Amino acid sequence: MEYVLLIDSCSDLPREYVEENKIPFIGYNCNLSGKDYIDDFGKTLAYKEFYDIVRGGEMPTTAQVNVYRYAEEFKKYLNAGKGIVYICFSSALSGSYNSALMAKEMLEEEFSNADITVIDSRCASLGEGLLVYYANELYMQGYSKEELVKWIEENKLKINHWFTVDDLNHLKRGGRVSSFGAAVGTILSIKPVLHVDNEGRLIPITKVKGRKQSLRMLVDKFREMAVNPEEQVVFISHGDSLEDAKYVEKLILEEFKIKKIMINNIGPVIGTHSGPGTIALFFIGNNR
Repeated sequence: MEYVLLIDSCSDLPREYVEENKIPFIGYNCNLSGKDYIDDFGKTLAYKEFYDIVRGGEMPTTAQVNVYRYAEEFKKYLNAGKGIVYICFSSALSGSYNSALMAKEMLEEEFSNADITVIDSRCASLGEGLLVYYANELYMQGYSKEELVKWIEENKLKINHWFTVDDLNHLKRGGRVSSFGAAVGTILSIKPVLHVDNEGRLIPITKVKGRKQSLRMLVDKFREMAVNPEEQVVFISHGDSLEDAKYVEKLILEEFKIKKIMINNIGPVIGTHSGPGTIALFFIGNNR
């Protein structure tokens, strides 16, 4: 059966890449200044506009994709006689994965030949995007649905996510640091370095003094964890902080011959919880 590779906007891929490759996606929801937006990779709500409003003190909110919306999206392909491979944002960070599973079960009762695979990527932002990138390469090469799902499941926990934030208050809102820790860290210019673990959770790893040191720590993790750097496709995402993303790119290229580096903004859904100035580095390792 012919199938479609379906993704969501929490992959934070460049809109040009998604459009050029004609990859269908489900946009997550963001409410900003009392207005609801569907995250569509910066088309409706420009990244710069989003971060400028957040810097001005606005606190956006996000909402998971509900069962009904997943069912409506899945039906488009089932009605066309196609199977579905959906790569979903980490279940540890959103209830959307469970909603997608419920929609799948509901539609399997309605469509006798429904062939829907929902994959918990256990990834976020361009970590999810990097998984999508590799999956799309294989999809374009003609991998069968079974072959593609097998590859994704065998490799998703090799996607390394290493990141640092510039403003601890956004992590405080999400419960990642205490109010006291955020206040002290801000005064002392303490920057946390975090990663996404095998369960898809955000885990603080260490703290360093100063912004530059935190960015260099990301490159240290690449040096420590990356497999065959010269064959790597490396992704860097940023919360409206291109200069710092370029600095991380520069440090990597000074030491390693990389196959490809892609830089893109962190979208409004992830950016709501990480804040302006976040820098994240994604690559393949033997493990996370």
